[in-house]
Amino acid sequence: MLYTVQHLEMMDGLRKFIRAEIDPFVDEWEAAEIFPAHELFKKMGDLGYLGITKPEPYGGLGLDFSYALAASEAIGYARAQGVAMGIGVQTNMATPALAAFGSDELRLEFLAPAIAGDMVASIGVSEAGAGSDVASLKTFAKRDGDDYVISGSKMWITNAMQADWICLLCNTSEGQSHKNKSLIIVPLKDESGQRTVGISMNKIKKFGMWSSDTAQIFFDEVRVPVRNRIGEEGMGFIYQMKQFQEERLDGAARRLSALALIDETADYLRQRQAFGRPLLDNQFIQYKLAELKTELEALRALVYVATDAYVKGQNVIELASMAKLKAGRLGREIADWCMQFQGGMGYTWDNPVSRAYRDFRLGSIGGGADEVMLMVIARQMGLMNMTSV
Repeated sequence: MLYTVQHLEMMDGLRKFIRAEIDPFVDEWEAAEIFPAHELFKKMGDLGYLGITKPEPYGGLGLDFSYALAASEAIGYARAQGVAMGIGVQTNMATPALAAFGSDELRLEFLAPAIAGDMVASIGVSEAGAGSDVASLKTFAKRDGDDYVISGSKMWITNAMQADWICLLCNTSEGQSHKNKSLIIVPLKDESGQRTVGISMNKIKKFGMWSSDTAQIFFDEVRVPVRNRIGEEGMGFIYQMKQFQEERLDGAARRLSALALIDETADYLRQRQAFGRPLLDNQFIQYKLAELKTELEALRALVYVATDAYVKGQNVIELASMAKLKAGRLGREIADWCMQFQGGMGYTWDNPVSRAYRDFRLGSIGGGADEVMLMVIARQMGLMNMTSV
Protein backbone atom coordinates (compact mmCIF):
# COMPACT_ATOMS: atom_id res chain seq x y z
CA MET A 1 0.00 0.00 0.00
CA LEU A 2 1.62 3.23 -1.16
CA TYR A 3 -0.96 5.78 -0.10
CA THR A 4 -1.92 6.83 3.42
CA VAL A 5 -5.01 8.75 4.50
CA GLN A 6 -3.02 11.95 3.91
CA HIS A 7 -2.25 10.93 0.33
CA LEU A 8 -5.90 10.13 -0.35
CA GLU A 9 -7.12 13.40 1.17
CA MET A 10 -4.74 15.35 -1.04
CA MET A 11 -5.90 13.42 -4.11
CA ASP A 12 -9.53 14.09 -3.22
CA GLY A 13 -8.78 17.81 -2.89
CA LEU A 14 -7.09 17.82 -6.28
CA ARG A 15 -9.96 15.99 -7.95
CA LYS A 16 -12.36 18.61 -6.57
CA PHE A 17 -10.08 21.37 -7.84
CA ILE A 18 -9.99 19.77 -11.29
CA ARG A 19 -13.79 19.51 -11.45
CA ALA A 20 -14.17 23.17 -10.48
CA GLU A 21 -11.20 24.91 -12.12
CA ILE A 22 -10.17 22.78 -15.13
CA ASP A 23 -12.84 20.48 -16.55
CA PRO A 24 -15.50 23.16 -17.19
CA PHE A 25 -13.09 25.04 -19.45
CA VAL A 26 -11.24 22.34 -21.36
CA ASP A 27 -13.29 22.62 -24.55
CA GLU A 28 -12.51 26.34 -24.67
CA TRP A 29 -8.82 25.76 -23.98
CA GLU A 30 -8.59 22.97 -26.54
CA ALA A 31 -10.07 25.24 -29.20
CA ALA A 32 -7.66 28.04 -28.25
CA GLU A 33 -4.73 25.56 -28.19
CA ILE A 34 -3.59 27.05 -24.89
CA PHE A 35 -4.74 27.17 -21.27
CA PRO A 36 -4.22 30.17 -18.96
CA ALA A 37 -1.21 28.82 -17.11
CA HIS A 38 -0.51 31.86 -14.96
CA GLU A 39 -4.09 32.05 -13.75
CA LEU A 40 -4.43 28.31 -13.13
CA PHE A 41 -0.99 27.87 -11.57
CA LYS A 42 -1.59 30.76 -9.17
CA LYS A 43 -4.70 29.01 -7.87
CA MET A 44 -2.77 25.75 -7.52
CA GLY A 45 0.17 27.51 -5.87
CA ASP A 46 -2.12 29.09 -3.28
CA LEU A 47 -3.28 25.57 -2.35
CA GLY A 48 0.25 24.17 -2.16
CA TYR A 49 -0.08 21.85 -5.16
CA LEU A 50 2.99 23.11 -7.06
CA GLY A 51 5.61 22.51 -4.39
CA ILE A 52 4.64 19.22 -2.81
CA THR A 53 8.18 17.83 -2.65
CA LYS A 54 10.02 21.14 -2.71
CA PRO A 55 11.95 22.58 0.29
CA GLU A 56 9.86 24.46 2.82
CA PRO A 57 12.13 27.56 2.86
CA TYR A 58 11.06 28.23 -0.74
CA GLY A 59 7.35 27.69 -0.16
CA GLY A 60 7.20 23.95 -0.69
CA LEU A 61 5.59 21.33 1.52
CA GLY A 62 8.75 19.27 1.93
CA LEU A 63 6.97 15.92 1.44
CA ASP A 64 8.45 12.83 -0.17
CA PHE A 65 7.91 11.93 -3.82
CA SER A 66 5.04 9.54 -3.09
CA TYR A 67 2.87 12.62 -2.50
CA ALA A 68 3.91 14.12 -5.84
CA LEU A 69 3.09 10.79 -7.46
CA ALA A 70 -0.35 10.80 -5.86
CA ALA A 71 -0.91 14.33 -7.16
CA SER A 72 0.15 13.28 -10.67
CA GLU A 73 -2.31 10.39 -10.58
CA ALA A 74 -5.13 12.71 -9.55
CA ILE A 75 -4.20 15.39 -12.10
CA GLY A 76 -4.29 12.74 -14.82
CA TYR A 77 -8.08 12.72 -14.50
CA ALA A 78 -8.33 16.22 -16.00
CA ARG A 79 -10.47 16.17 -19.12
CA ALA A 80 -7.62 17.57 -21.20
CA GLN A 81 -4.29 15.82 -20.89
CA GLY A 82 -2.54 18.88 -22.28
CA VAL A 83 -3.38 20.73 -19.08
CA ALA A 84 -2.22 17.81 -16.95
CA MET A 85 1.05 17.70 -18.88
CA GLY A 86 1.59 21.44 -18.47
CA ILE A 87 1.19 21.06 -14.72
CA GLY A 88 3.57 18.10 -14.73
CA VAL A 89 6.24 20.20 -16.44
CA GLN A 90 5.93 22.81 -13.71
CA THR A 91 6.15 20.33 -10.83
CA ASN A 92 8.13 17.29 -11.94
CA MET A 93 10.14 18.20 -15.03
CA ALA A 94 11.45 21.77 -14.93
CA THR A 95 12.01 22.18 -11.18
CA PRO A 96 13.44 19.01 -9.54
CA ALA A 97 17.08 19.72 -10.44
CA LEU A 98 16.73 23.37 -9.44
CA ALA A 99 15.33 22.33 -6.07
CA ALA A 100 18.02 19.70 -5.50
CA PHE A 101 21.16 21.36 -6.87
CA GLY A 102 20.45 25.07 -7.39
CA SER A 103 22.05 27.78 -5.27
CA ASP A 104 19.98 29.49 -2.60
CA GLU A 105 19.98 32.66 -4.71
CA LEU A 106 18.76 30.80 -7.79
CA ARG A 107 16.04 28.99 -5.88
CA LEU A 108 14.77 32.21 -4.35
CA GLU A 109 14.65 33.90 -7.74
CA PHE A 110 13.07 31.11 -9.80
CA LEU A 111 11.94 28.13 -7.69
CA ALA A 112 9.96 30.04 -5.06
CA PRO A 113 7.84 31.92 -7.66
CA ALA A 114 7.23 28.66 -9.55
CA ILE A 115 6.00 27.01 -6.35
CA ALA A 116 3.77 29.99 -5.60
CA GLY A 117 2.35 29.98 -9.14
CA ASP A 118 3.74 33.42 -9.86
CA MET A 119 6.02 32.10 -12.62
CA VAL A 120 5.45 29.48 -15.31
CA ALA A 121 8.36 27.13 -16.00
CA SER A 122 9.42 25.06 -18.98
CA ILE A 123 12.11 22.45 -19.62
CA GLY A 124 14.40 22.55 -22.67
CA VAL A 125 16.13 19.31 -23.60
CA SER A 126 15.00 18.14 -27.06
CA GLU A 127 16.20 19.75 -30.28
CA ALA A 128 15.12 19.35 -33.89
CA GLY A 129 17.99 16.92 -34.45
CA ALA A 130 18.27 15.45 -30.97
CA GLY A 131 15.22 14.25 -29.08
CA SER A 132 15.66 11.06 -27.13
CA ASP A 133 19.41 11.09 -27.92
CA VAL A 134 20.22 13.66 -25.24
CA ALA A 135 23.98 13.29 -25.70
CA SER A 136 23.71 14.75 -29.22
CA LEU A 137 22.45 18.20 -28.22
CA LYS A 138 24.00 21.12 -30.13
CA THR A 139 22.82 24.22 -28.22
CA PHE A 140 25.93 25.84 -26.76
CA ALA A 141 26.51 28.27 -23.89
CA LYS A 142 29.90 29.98 -24.32
CA ARG A 143 31.51 31.53 -21.26
CA ASP A 144 32.15 35.28 -21.56
CA GLY A 145 33.30 36.74 -18.25
CA ASP A 146 30.45 36.43 -15.75
CA ASP A 147 27.96 35.48 -18.46
CA TYR A 148 27.07 32.59 -20.71
CA VAL A 149 26.22 33.48 -24.30
CA ILE A 150 23.72 30.91 -25.58
CA SER A 151 23.07 30.02 -29.22
CA GLY A 152 20.97 27.20 -30.62
CA SER A 153 17.37 26.02 -30.46
CA LYS A 154 15.06 23.75 -28.51
CA MET A 155 12.09 21.79 -29.84
CA TRP A 156 8.75 20.58 -28.40
CA ILE A 157 8.86 22.96 -25.44
CA THR A 158 5.74 22.65 -23.30
CA ASN A 159 4.38 25.87 -21.73
CA ALA A 160 6.78 27.77 -24.00
CA MET A 161 4.48 30.57 -25.13
CA GLN A 162 3.64 31.50 -21.53
CA ALA A 163 6.76 30.47 -19.64
CA ASP A 164 8.76 32.99 -17.62
CA TRP A 165 11.87 30.81 -17.65
CA ILE A 166 13.27 27.61 -19.06
CA CYS A 167 15.53 25.02 -17.46
CA LEU A 168 17.91 24.60 -20.40
CA LEU A 169 20.24 21.67 -20.99
CA CYS A 170 23.09 22.78 -23.24
CA ASN A 171 26.77 22.26 -23.94
CA THR A 172 29.10 24.47 -21.90
CA SER A 173 32.37 23.00 -23.15
CA GLU A 174 33.84 20.67 -25.74
CA GLY A 175 34.71 17.10 -24.88
CA GLN A 176 32.80 13.99 -23.86
CA SER A 177 29.07 14.38 -24.48
CA HIS A 178 28.14 13.19 -21.00
CA LYS A 179 30.51 15.56 -19.23
CA ASN A 180 30.22 18.79 -21.22
CA LYS A 181 26.63 19.79 -20.48
CA SER A 182 25.07 22.06 -17.88
CA LEU A 183 21.57 23.00 -16.78
CA ILE A 184 21.00 26.76 -16.91
CA ILE A 185 17.94 28.79 -15.93
CA VAL A 186 17.23 31.15 -18.83
CA PRO A 187 14.63 33.90 -18.35
CA LEU A 188 12.26 34.01 -21.33
CA LYS A 189 10.88 37.43 -20.38
CA ASP A 190 12.43 40.61 -19.04
CA GLU A 191 11.10 42.62 -16.08
CA SER A 192 8.56 44.37 -18.29
CA GLY A 193 7.16 41.05 -19.53
CA GLN A 194 8.68 41.37 -23.00
CA ARG A 195 10.52 38.51 -24.71
CA THR A 196 14.17 38.33 -23.66
CA VAL A 197 16.52 39.82 -26.25
CA GLY A 198 17.81 37.13 -28.59
CA ILE A 199 14.92 34.72 -28.00
CA SER A 200 12.23 33.93 -30.58
CA MET A 201 9.59 31.21 -30.84
CA ASN A 202 7.50 29.33 -33.36
CA LYS A 203 4.33 27.77 -31.99
CA ILE A 204 3.83 24.13 -33.00
CA LYS A 205 0.44 22.70 -33.98
CA LYS A 206 0.24 19.15 -32.69
CA PHE A 207 -1.84 16.02 -33.31
CA GLY A 208 -3.02 16.00 -29.70
CA MET A 209 -2.48 17.73 -26.35
CA TRP A 210 -4.11 20.77 -27.92
CA SER A 211 -4.65 22.75 -24.73
CA SER A 212 -0.90 22.66 -24.08
CA ASP A 213 1.02 25.40 -25.88
CA THR A 214 4.17 24.01 -27.47
CA ALA A 215 6.89 25.83 -29.40
CA GLN A 216 10.34 25.70 -30.88
CA ILE A 217 12.59 28.24 -29.15
CA PHE A 218 15.58 29.91 -30.82
CA PHE A 219 18.49 31.39 -28.87
CA ASP A 220 20.59 33.97 -30.71
CA GLU A 221 23.52 34.94 -28.46
CA VAL A 222 21.32 35.19 -25.38
CA ARG A 223 23.24 36.46 -22.35
CA VAL A 224 22.61 34.79 -19.01
CA PRO A 225 24.62 35.24 -15.79
CA VAL A 226 26.83 32.30 -14.88
CA ARG A 227 25.11 32.28 -11.50
CA ASN A 228 22.01 30.99 -13.32
CA ARG A 229 23.70 27.62 -13.77
CA ILE A 230 22.26 24.82 -11.66
CA GLY A 231 25.00 23.14 -9.64
CA GLU A 232 28.36 22.36 -11.15
CA GLU A 233 29.39 23.01 -14.73
CA GLY A 234 29.52 19.81 -16.75
CA MET A 235 27.05 17.98 -14.48
CA GLY A 236 23.97 18.84 -16.52
CA PHE A 237 23.63 15.43 -18.14
CA ILE A 238 23.72 13.71 -14.75
CA TYR A 239 21.25 16.15 -13.23
CA GLN A 240 18.89 15.72 -16.18
CA MET A 241 19.03 11.92 -15.98
CA LYS A 242 17.89 12.18 -12.37
CA GLN A 243 15.21 14.67 -13.37
CA PHE A 244 13.99 12.26 -16.03
CA GLN A 245 13.09 9.67 -13.39
CA GLU A 246 10.53 11.98 -11.81
CA GLU A 247 9.24 12.97 -15.25
CA ARG A 248 8.74 9.36 -16.30
CA LEU A 249 7.01 8.37 -13.06
CA ASP A 250 4.81 11.46 -13.33
CA GLY A 251 3.75 10.51 -16.86
CA ALA A 252 3.07 6.89 -15.91
CA ALA A 253 0.98 7.96 -12.91
CA ARG A 254 -1.10 10.31 -15.07
CA ARG A 255 -1.89 7.44 -17.42
CA LEU A 256 -3.61 5.52 -14.62
CA SER A 257 -6.53 7.85 -15.33
CA ALA A 258 -7.31 5.65 -18.34
CA LEU A 259 -9.47 3.73 -15.87
CA ALA A 260 -12.05 6.49 -16.32
CA LEU A 261 -12.04 5.88 -20.07
CA ILE A 262 -12.77 2.18 -19.51
CA ASP A 263 -15.59 2.97 -17.07
CA GLU A 264 -17.13 5.61 -19.35
CA THR A 265 -17.00 3.23 -22.31
CA ALA A 266 -18.73 0.53 -20.27
CA ASP A 267 -21.46 3.02 -19.27
CA TYR A 268 -21.95 4.03 -22.90
CA LEU A 269 -22.20 0.40 -24.01
CA ARG A 270 -24.86 -0.30 -21.37
CA GLN A 271 -27.07 2.30 -23.03
CA ARG A 272 -26.21 1.54 -26.66
CA GLN A 273 -28.54 -1.03 -28.16
CA ALA A 274 -27.60 -3.28 -31.08
CA PHE A 275 -29.51 -6.32 -32.33
CA GLY A 276 -32.03 -5.94 -29.54
CA ARG A 277 -29.66 -5.87 -26.57
CA PRO A 278 -27.03 -3.63 -24.96
CA LEU A 279 -23.63 -3.78 -26.64
CA LEU A 280 -22.09 -4.48 -23.25
CA ASP A 281 -23.77 -7.90 -23.30
CA ASN A 282 -21.25 -8.94 -25.96
CA GLN A 283 -18.82 -11.33 -24.26
CA PHE A 284 -15.85 -10.24 -26.37
CA ILE A 285 -16.33 -6.64 -25.24
CA GLN A 286 -16.69 -7.73 -21.62
CA TYR A 287 -13.50 -9.77 -21.74
CA LYS A 288 -11.51 -7.08 -23.55
CA LEU A 289 -12.48 -4.41 -21.02
CA ALA A 290 -11.65 -6.83 -18.20
CA GLU A 291 -8.25 -7.49 -19.78
CA LEU A 292 -7.53 -3.78 -20.21
CA LYS A 293 -8.38 -3.06 -16.58
CA THR A 294 -6.16 -5.94 -15.49
CA GLU A 295 -3.26 -4.49 -17.48
CA LEU A 296 -3.94 -1.06 -15.99
CA GLU A 297 -3.82 -2.43 -12.46
CA ALA A 298 -0.52 -4.15 -13.31
CA LEU A 299 0.80 -0.76 -14.43
CA ARG A 300 -0.40 0.76 -11.16
CA ALA A 301 1.54 -1.86 -9.20
CA LEU A 302 4.69 -1.16 -11.22
CA VAL A 303 4.36 2.60 -10.73
CA TYR A 304 3.85 2.20 -7.00
CA VAL A 305 6.80 -0.19 -6.61
CA ALA A 306 9.06 2.17 -8.55
CA THR A 307 7.91 5.15 -6.50
CA ASP A 308 8.43 3.33 -3.21
CA ALA A 309 11.97 2.44 -4.29
CA TYR A 310 12.62 6.03 -5.38
CA VAL A 311 11.46 7.40 -2.05
CA LYS A 312 13.86 4.99 -0.34
CA GLY A 313 16.73 6.38 -2.40
CA GLN A 314 17.17 3.34 -4.63
CA ASN A 315 18.18 3.41 -8.29
CA VAL A 316 14.93 3.30 -10.28
CA ILE A 317 16.22 3.90 -13.79
CA GLU A 318 15.04 0.45 -14.87
CA LEU A 319 11.69 0.51 -13.05
CA ALA A 320 10.84 4.08 -14.09
CA SER A 321 11.69 3.26 -17.71
CA MET A 322 9.53 0.14 -17.54
CA ALA A 323 6.64 2.14 -16.10
CA LYS A 324 6.99 4.80 -18.77
CA LEU A 325 7.15 2.18 -21.55
CA LYS A 326 4.14 0.28 -20.23
CA ALA A 327 2.11 3.44 -19.67
CA GLY A 328 2.71 4.70 -23.20
CA ARG A 329 1.75 1.45 -24.86
CA LEU A 330 -1.20 0.67 -22.62
CA GLY A 331 -2.64 4.18 -22.92
CA ARG A 332 -2.65 3.81 -26.69
CA GLU A 333 -4.27 0.37 -26.49
CA ILE A 334 -7.01 1.45 -24.11
CA ALA A 335 -7.89 4.55 -26.13
CA ASP A 336 -7.92 2.52 -29.35
CA TRP A 337 -10.24 -0.20 -28.03
CA CYS A 338 -12.54 2.29 -26.32
CA MET A 339 -12.87 4.22 -29.57
CA GLN A 340 -13.57 0.98 -31.43
CA PHE A 341 -16.27 -0.06 -28.99
CA GLN A 342 -17.94 3.36 -29.09
CA GLY A 343 -18.04 3.14 -32.88
CA GLY A 344 -19.01 6.19 -34.91
CA MET A 345 -19.73 8.22 -31.79
CA GLY A 346 -16.23 7.50 -30.53
CA TYR A 347 -14.77 8.71 -33.81
CA THR A 348 -16.37 12.15 -33.53
CA TRP A 349 -13.92 14.93 -32.77
CA ASP A 350 -15.43 16.25 -29.54
CA ASN A 351 -15.95 12.85 -27.92
CA PRO A 352 -13.69 12.35 -24.85
CA VAL A 353 -12.49 9.04 -26.25
CA SER A 354 -11.19 10.67 -29.45
CA ARG A 355 -9.43 13.33 -27.41
CA ALA A 356 -7.85 10.59 -25.28
CA TYR A 357 -6.81 8.77 -28.46
CA ARG A 358 -4.96 11.88 -29.64
CA ASP A 359 -3.54 12.84 -26.25
CA PHE A 360 -2.44 9.38 -25.11
CA ARG A 361 -0.45 8.84 -28.30
CA LEU A 362 2.28 11.15 -27.02
CA GLY A 363 3.02 8.73 -24.19
CA SER A 364 5.14 6.52 -26.44
CA ILE A 365 7.06 9.48 -27.90
CA GLY A 366 7.58 12.29 -25.40
CA GLY A 367 9.98 12.03 -22.47
CA GLY A 368 11.88 9.22 -24.18
CA ALA A 369 10.42 7.12 -26.99
CA ASP A 370 9.45 3.48 -26.43
CA GLU A 371 12.52 2.35 -28.31
CA VAL A 372 14.78 4.38 -26.01
CA MET A 373 13.06 2.98 -22.93
CA LEU A 374 13.73 -0.52 -24.24
CA MET A 375 17.37 0.41 -24.79
CA VAL A 376 17.66 1.76 -21.23
CA ILE A 377 16.00 -1.34 -19.78
CA ALA A 378 18.22 -3.67 -21.81
CA ARG A 379 21.31 -1.84 -20.59
CA GLN A 380 20.14 -2.03 -16.98
CA MET A 381 19.68 -5.76 -17.48
CA GLY A 382 23.28 -6.05 -18.65
CA LEU A 383 22.27 -7.03 -22.16
CA MET A 384 24.14 -4.22 -23.89
CA ASN A 385 27.12 -2.01 -23.17
CA MET A 386 26.38 1.61 -23.92
CA THR A 387 25.71 4.87 -22.12
CA SER A 388 22.24 5.15 -20.59
CA VAL A 389 19.87 7.68 -22.11
